[in-house]
Amino acid sequence: MPSMRLRTVTRTQGNNRALKEGRVTPKGFDLVFEEVPVLVDGFRRMVRGLEFDVCEMAMTTYLCAKAHGVPFTALPIFLVRGFHHGAIVCAPEAGVREPKDLEGRKVGVNRGYTVTTGVWARGVLQDEYGVDLSAVIWAPSGDEHVAEYRPPANVEPLPPGSDLAGLLATGELAAAVGVNAGPPDLLPLIPDATEAGFASLRDRGHYPVNHLVVVRDDLLAAHPGLATDVFDAFAEAKNLYVDELRRDAIEAPTPADRMYRRVMEITGADPLPYGIAPNRVVIDELIGHATRQGILDTRPEVESLFAESTVDLSA
Repeated sequence: MPSMRLRTVTRTQGNNRALKEGRVTPKGFDLVFEEVPVLVDGFRRMVRGLEFDVCEMAMTTYLCAKAHGVPFTALPIFLVRGFHHGAIVCAPEAGVREPKDLEGRKVGVNRGYTVTTGVWARGVLQDEYGVDLSAVIWAPSGDEHVAEYRPPANVEPLPPGSDLAGLLATGELAAAVGVNAGPPDLLPLIPDATEAGFASLRDRGHYPVNHLVVVRDDLLAAHPGLATDVFDAFAEAKNLYVDELRRDAIEAPTPADRMYRRVMEITGADPLPYGIAPNRVVIDELIGHATRQGILDTRPEVESLFAESTVDLSA
């Protein structure tokens, strides 16, 4: 009997490379990987059209989609983590000397207000620098993946096609979050942002999750063991990667590889733990930010966000 074939989207990275290369074989099904050149387009296609069976997903996109009844459910497979202190940039002439100077000003956000990097960056501004987020006008450059979502009153989307870097240069924006390219004189709002992120990890255990994995609800209902089997396959691939990190055996390390190795040095632990238990604090933190920032109307219970058969799994 042929195996079930699941259309799957996930960007190739250290922790899933063995799965995509076939060195790890899932039990009872095949993951048929489809490459989406711009991963966020895959998120959008999954949210709006359920085009895939298994899909990597930005976590606040998932929180927002789940709140609006999109029929897929997450597995606690946290594929991407990182720090967002360096995501906020400003022009030297903007007169922004410290984060509190953003209050009363307009700040651009690359793509949508619900983008996970933006949520975490705003959380850093609030938690570490005391910025009143409600006193800032947030200006997304694009629409939201979840079309039904309506942002709070202090979110004023920019006209379609707006150039965040250009608006920074002209002074229309005091700062922007997630600008991928622009004039070389754009400065990070938070000095020594990389080290600030690691200091936040050391001082308060701040270690953001960015992406997880979702599976269509109809498949989870039809195949009760599927969620566990998908979790196990991703976990096996991740454990191979973490072993390579521990042995410093990665031949051409990427910036992500180097970051995870630094996290391992600071914490002495697996830098990519899967499961609710080892990630409950950071999941709660992100839910709190999403609620305070007007992305969620009510605060969900953590377990309600994940497939029931996976709530006790860890790897």
